[in-house]
Amino acid sequence: MRVAVERLNTRKLKKVLEEIDPDHVICTHFLPAQILARKVRKGDFTRPAWVQVTDFDVHALWLHDGMSGYFAANEEVAWRMAERGIPSANIHITGIPIMPVFSDPQSRCKSATEFNLDPNRKTLLLMAGGAGIGGIEQLAERLLGMDRDFQVVALAGRNQDLLLTLKSLAAGYPRRLFPLGFTRVIERVMAASDLAITKPGGLTTSECLAMGLPMIVVAPIPGQEEKNADFLLENGAALKACDAGALAYRVSSLLDDPNRLVTLQKNALRLGKPDAARSVLDIVLCSGA
Repeated sequence: MRVAVERLNTRKLKKVLEEIDPDHVICTHFLPAQILARKVRKGDFTRPAWVQVTDFDVHALWLHDGMSGYFAANEEVAWRMAERGIPSANIHITGIPIMPVFSDPQSRCKSATEFNLDPNRKTLLLMAGGAGIGGIEQLAERLLGMDRDFQVVALAGRNQDLLLTLKSLAAGYPRRLFPLGFTRVIERVMAASDLAITKPGGLTTSECLAMGLPMIVVAPIPGQEEKNADFLLENGAALKACDAGALAYRVSSLLDDPNRLVTLQKNALRLGKPDAARSVLDIVLCSGA
């Protein structure tokens, strides 16, 4: 079944490659990497093809012979690539590419004002991906029921039904809950926040790290998201909550211990690689391949 699906995708990919006629291809998902690796080995594709692993872990489906090079999130991922047979000279530790704007300085006060937030109040950013899936409304209500002084920005993404639900909930918590739909300026929302509550996807967590925004990770999907969560926890940039009660406890404990929150922020900033995309392009364009 997997081979049949790949053959279907191969036709689509072949058409796109013919239309674009790229000088290089950088794969940010393992499926096109698999397809291109097979085409490279057969001589059907002769342009340089690279692989960017977009998690803080790597599994066998990412790794193939014939690729021009690999980009790893950190030293451990690079080590594991080499142990799986990728030549060390072809492995580059760059971080996970995110938009260049995450390397630009952001004003907390200006960003908070843009979203009608109080810049002097602790701000929690509640998000569960662009589709708005993950029970945000229940988590928001649980947090807002706490007898603590903070404000919550809840992202609904493109989920209009969720956005309406959050706006209805916000009516009962004036100046405390701020629902937000899809936004192209998430970096400014993050700049106005003190703590992100999120699923541990590779790109979202990389954006948080670049902004020095610590996280409480919730409901990681078994596999890559679990490994991402492990990386964040081991490096002191996040805490983990297994359910809504645990989330409330984690938030309360951080509010009671501001020094711990500062430590999480410093660790996040230390791990962040906001210039990863530039590093990848520098290597690719200077490769001479």
